[in-house]
Amino acid sequence: MKFKAVAALAGLVPALTLIGPATAQTSNSPVAPNAQGDVSVTIYNNNLALVQDVRQLNIPNGVARQEFPDVSAQIQPQTVSFNASGTSIVEQNFDYDLLSPNAMMDKAVGETVTLIRTNPATGAETRERAKILAVNGGVVMQIGERIEILRDDGLPVRVIFDRIPQNLRAKPTLSVTLDSQRAGTRPATLAYLTGGMGWAADYVSLYDEASGTIDVQGWVTLTNNTGTTFRNANTLLVAGNPRGQGGMRNYGGDYVSEDAEVEEAGTETPTRATLGDYYLYPLKERTTIAHAQTKQVSFLDVQKVPARKAYQYNVGWLASTEQAQSAKSVIKFSSSRNGGLGDALPAGTVRFYMRDRKGDPQFIGESRIGHTPMGSALALATGDAFDVKVKSTVEKRERLSANKWRTTMRYTLTNARAQNVTVDLVQSGLEWGWSDTRIVSESLKSTRVNANATEWNVPVPANGEASVTAVFETRY
Repeated sequence: MKFKAVAALAGLVPALTLIGPATAQTSNSPVAPNAQGDVSVTIYNNNLALVQDVRQLNIPNGVARQEFPDVSAQIQPQTVSFNASGTSIVEQNFDYDLLSPNAMMDKAVGETVTLIRTNPATGAETRERAKILAVNGGVVMQIGERIEILRDDGLPVRVIFDRIPQNLRAKPTLSVTLDSQRAGTRPATLAYLTGGMGWAADYVSLYDEASGTIDVQGWVTLTNNTGTTFRNANTLLVAGNPRGQGGMRNYGGDYVSEDAEVEEAGTETPTRATLGDYYLYPLKERTTIAHAQTKQVSFLDVQKVPARKAYQYNVGWLASTEQAQSAKSVIKFSSSRNGGLGDALPAGTVRFYMRDRKGDPQFIGESRIGHTPMGSALALATGDAFDVKVKSTVEKRERLSANKWRTTMRYTLTNARAQNVTVDLVQSGLEWGWSDTRIVSESLKSTRVNANATEWNVPVPANGEASVTAVFETRY
């Protein structure tokens, strides 16, 4: 509670009683459980949603105010649009001062309430009229000729209010003052942007090492923290991060962990609908998105996609390790139409499972991916390999001239597994600043991945080791 003296009222939420006629605005009158009409919700990845609500309104002729309860508590009022035939907007207000014990006390300053105290021994009740003088760290009131503080002493006390204070609402309410050319019932469309709602993709992947395949299920995970339930909503999900003040770019968006890698970006176009540069994922059926709810809906289900396990290790420039380090265990597969998942993949977390000897699926690791085009080649790390290690050593570094260096690197790879493995060994840092590095000799042919890195595919025998030596020349 905001003020300590009303902590005695914490259990008093049902004890704040209203008596007498309500004199507040009409909006305080009882309303239907949900006043929304035909609702459509477009949800983006970045904690942003567009709500479109078509309600049947009885609009009088001339200037009158219409109220819209059951809007989002995180509505962005500056984004509200209203459309009804034969009407124009004069003014709009968003009232978010919600009815609560704290708010009732705050608004009651200067007003008179009734205190009911109960004798714990006899159960007898006594009533006194009290004028609320202040609510600042406690409730100060005047009872007759004395000034009293509402104490937090655990004794039973109830506060009865004569009326609901002005401008307090049971739920967030948008009010629009309209100028209508005619009276009558007609459809009215209310649209606005709101924070507090977003979605991300989650992928459950079952890897079969024996067959070299992977089964993948994709789930859309919706979250609603708007303070409002949207019932029977036509829901459309947009994979992308439109720029705007309402967006939080780190919500399931383009964040990618260092363990996730798109080896080759795809160039295939999926059949699903687009909106500008974004892909659309409509839910097949209308759904209720309840406040404080996480909802999951399936959008991808494919089996027997070719996949393989690999090991990767990245060496920084001039990096020598005193102890051998674990290579990353990686699962590689494609999102292509032929031989892959066959869809663009919205950003999310990919969780991998494998069956144990009993046939039960066991969790082996996870990686996050960003928005990934169809046709991409992915290499997602599941964790650090227990038995496959790499040790890098700068064996020699000499200066050839004022702007030229020669560096000899040696990489030792060990494998304690009972099977042969291949390690994708990457040396990075070959180009930085004004420098330019090239390989002048190597014991195993490498492939230049990009200007900054080269890669060796190193076979390492079972219960054995392998080594690679490379000589680099760097010009500044």
